[in-house]
Amino acid sequence: MQLPRNVIAGPGAIDSVGGICQSMRLKGRSLIVTGKNTKKIAGDIAAESLRASGYDVDFVIVENATIDNVDNAKAVAKEVNADFLVGVGGGKSIDIAKLASTQLDTHFLSLPTAASHDGIASSRASIIKNGETVSIQAEAPLCVIADTSIIMKSPYRLLAAGCGDIISNYTAVKDWRLASKLRNVYISEYAIALSEMTAQMVLESASLIKPGLEESVRLVVKALVSSSVAMSIAGSSAPASGSEHKFSHVLDRIAPKPALHGEQCGVGTIMMMYLHDGDWQSIRDALKKIGAPTTAKDLGIDDEYIIRALTEAHNVRPERYTILGDTGITYEAAVNVALATKVIS
Repeated sequence: MQLPRNVIAGPGAIDSVGGICQSMRLKGRSLIVTGKNTKKIAGDIAAESLRASGYDVDFVIVENATIDNVDNAKAVAKEVNADFLVGVGGGKSIDIAKLASTQLDTHFLSLPTAASHDGIASSRASIIKNGETVSIQAEAPLCVIADTSIIMKSPYRLLAAGCGDIISNYTAVKDWRLASKLRNVYISEYAIALSEMTAQMVLESASLIKPGLEESVRLVVKALVSSSVAMSIAGSSAPASGSEHKFSHVLDRIAPKPALHGEQCGVGTIMMMYLHDGDWQSIRDALKKIGAPTTAKDLGIDDEYIIRALTEAHNVRPERYTILGDTGITYEAAVNVALATKVIS
C-alpha cells in the first residue's frame, strides 16, 4: 500500500514547499517538471521556496504526457544529478514526474495547479504510448501540496471535470463487484468503502461546488486524494476506473476533438449506471448542479462517436471485466442506452 506521507491543501500552500521538503529530510538538488504556462503560474513560486530553503533547482519543460517526455525528464534528472522530482501543473506534468521518478528510484512531490482528476495523488500514471493512453503503475507521490488559491484561478471547467472523475467511482465499484461475482476477481471492501464514500461526498455537495469558492476547491482536492488512496489500498485502479473509463478512453481515440477525461467519465457514468440498473438520474442531476457535461452536445462530441465508443469500450483493458462483458453491447443497445439517459437526442 503506497500513500502520500503528507497532504497539504489550502491557500498559499505552495510557499511552504521548501519547508516541507526540509521536514521530510530531502536533500540536494530538485528538478521541477512543469509546462510552459504552469511554470509561470506555480513553478517559479515553488522554485523560490525551494531555493530559500537551501535547495538547488532545475527545470524541465514538458508538453504532452508521452513516453518520450518521460525519457527526456529522466535524462535531464541524470544530467543535473537531481535528488528528487517535483511535478508542477496539471495531469501531464505530474504523470511525467511520477513515472520518471519511479524509474529513477527517487522521490517525487505533486503540486497540482488544477483539480481535474485523481492522478494528483495516485500511484498510476496515464501516459501516451504508441498513440494510446495507458495507465502505468508508478510510485505514489511522497507529498501532495495543493495550493487552493492557485487551483481556484484555473478554469472552473477543470474542477467540474474532477468531480466527474470522482463520481465515476460509483460505477467503477459496481463493475468491480460484478467481476468478483462472475470472474472471482479479488476485491477490497476497505477500498470499495473509501471509493464510494468519496463519490458520495461530491454527489451530496454538488449544489455547494461553484466557481470562485476556495471551499469548493478544497472539497474536490480532498475527494481526489481519497480516491487515489482507495486505489493504493486496492493495489490497482479498479475502485476508480471501470466501464465509464473504458468509454472515455475510446472517445480519446476516435473523437475528432475529445473533451476532458473527467467530463467524458461523468457522461459515461450516467450510461453505465443505467446498465447497472442504478440511480443514473441522481448522477446526471449532480453533474448538472456542478456544471459538468451530461450530454454529447455538452461534450462537443457528435452522437455517432458516443454510440461507437459504447460498442467498442469492452476492447479497452479486456482483462478488467465490467458491465460491458467480453463482447460488448450491440449498436442498437448502445443507441437505446444513450437515448434513455438523454445523452443523445
